Amino acid sequence: MAEPISRSRDLDKLLLRPGHLVLIGFDFVKLRDDLQEYVRILVVGAGGLGCELLKDLALSGFRNLEVIDMDRIEVSNLNRQFLFRLEDVGKPKAEVAAKRVMERVSGVNIVPHFCRIEEKELEFYSEFSIIVLGLDSIEARSYINAVACGFLAEYDSNDQPLEETVKPMIDGGTEGFKGHARVILPGMTPCFECTIWLFPPQVKFPLCTLAETPRTAAHCIEYAHLIKWDEVHSGKSFDPDNPEHMQWVYLEAAKRAQLFGIPGVTYSLTQGVVKNIIPAIASTNAIISAACALETLKIVSGCSKTLSNYLTYNGVEGLHTKVTEFVKDKDCLVCGPGILIELETSVTLKMFIDQLEDHPKLLISGASVTVRGKNLYMAAPPLLEEMTRSNLGLPLFELMDKSRTGIVHVSGTAGKGDKRQSCLRKLRVASRLSMESQIPTWLVEHKFKNPWIR
Repeated sequence: MAEPISRSRDLDKLLLRPGHLVLIGFDFVKLRDDLQEYVRILVVGAGGLGCELLKDLALSGFRNLEVIDMDRIEVSNLNRQFLFRLEDVGKPKAEVAAKRVMERVSGVNIVPHFCRIEEKELEFYSEFSIIVLGLDSIEARSYINAVACGFLAEYDSNDQPLEETVKPMIDGGTEGFKGHARVILPGMTPCFECTIWLFPPQVKFPLCTLAETPRTAAHCIEYAHLIKWDEVHSGKSFDPDNPEHMQWVYLEAAKRAQLFGIPGVTYSLTQGVVKNIIPAIASTNAIISAACALETLKIVSGCSKTLSNYLTYNGVEGLHTKVTEFVKDKDCLVCGPGILIELETSVTLKMFIDQLEDHPKLLISGASVTVRGKNLYMAAPPLLEEMTRSNLGLPLFELMDKSRTGIVHVSGTAGKGDKRQSCLRKLRVASRLSMESQIPTWLVEHKFKNPWIR
């Protein structure tokens, strides 16, 4: 009787023997066991792509996984997010996904986090060997990208990051029959912000069409979202992640559609229009997830050369896969060395924050400031603002433990006029002595005794 084929047979071929494509430093002795014991991976997103990623990473031999997602399971998810069942509707995606994978793959430990990605401290993200993204939001990608790039604390004389401070990311995305997988090594390859132009602008409808001559279900939804909401909820911001807000828009859109005899308004479509969601297809998620899992394995093990650096998949007509190597933007505010700001040691935190609003490359207002994971000042929520308000009058130099240079993370809103958006920026702050403090102490004392010294 033939022996059963080991589930790790193909993995062993990659990890337990050398080859001509391995990276410098590849050591196949006990490599598989080390990956299982020491490597920690964070999966961001537990939707269609996130479910596939958790499954693929677990089956690839990784044993220490964590997943973060803020959404709950809906009936519309069940056709492609295969880890969920009808009885799971209403439960957190992260918790159910983690439970299902651990039930099917022995030995894997997956820790779920049911919360917004912004709620986690920087130390949380710093603990992982690699971050894998399965998101459908440009804003969420941008935030995680900025967090990972923020760990680039040290550079050599050529402004190249030290490898030990690089936090690798694998980004996957799908839109119908199309998808991409990319490798991001902050400071070494293009980051998400370097190639933000790859994402097309969201479709906009003329307000006159929405208000006077709606012709489609999408017109009715956008009318409820952009016009009716402000009329009824004056001064209250719409939150697309709030189920009650989304339900209100759906009901108002359904009323308007009935008034104009327009069919097709559903809750699922309302979510898709408001949040610019394109329906996903299970096969596309599976293909992109496989590419992301393989690149993850290559990065943490060095068993083969990694992708350079952007893979696209198109399954609309036949099957087409292409790899493009994009070039890093040397002036990128996120993955670059950071904007150098020189300050006198006497500059207070309040003065520093005020300067950010006028800085031509930043234009940040409502700024919160963090140094090495420590909150120096938080503009919101009110409780944290009150707790950190006392730091505003202290010199930034002292708050940075009197370090002459250091990395400061600043979050707030950036831009001009209606184009303002949330941002997280990295600054290189260099402190210099004030003119008076550069004068020797004996000379300063003598100045006040001798009127000829000015």
